[in-house]
Amino acid sequence: MTRASSRPILLALALDVIAVVVFAALGRATHDGDVLGPGGLGLAETSWPFLVALALGWGVSLAWRRPLAPVRTGIPVWLVTVVGGMLLRAATGQGTPFAFVIVTTIVLGLVLVGWRVVATVVARRLVPDRQ
Repeated sequence: MTRASSRPILLALALDVIAVVVFAALGRATHDGDVLGPGGLGLAETSWPFLVALALGWGVSLAWRRPLAPVRTGIPVWLVTVVGGMLLRAATGQGTPFAFVIVTTIVLGLVLVGWRVVATVVARRLVPDRQ
């Protein structure tokens, strides 16, 4: 794999990680008022289950093959991130209230699939039709 060919993969992974961490930070800011929490580890505590699940989602979907694909990659990454994140939160006593599950599903769906939809539309407009 060349540096140029790995660029979309690294960009997609970075955007996914940023999306999950920003989601966790906004949630903490909204509910706790303190993003970093006691000892400065609150954001890490909130985001780690979703980051682990995101990594699993990348593996399950083979995301590196088509990192920008909204359906083939975005949807599986989103669903595994939500379900896996909630399971890890439940297993570690962090709680999974129904409203949180709903908000998480909607917000992570919008960002993890949404940026891929935007990237696909932009790429199609930038690349001329080859007919």
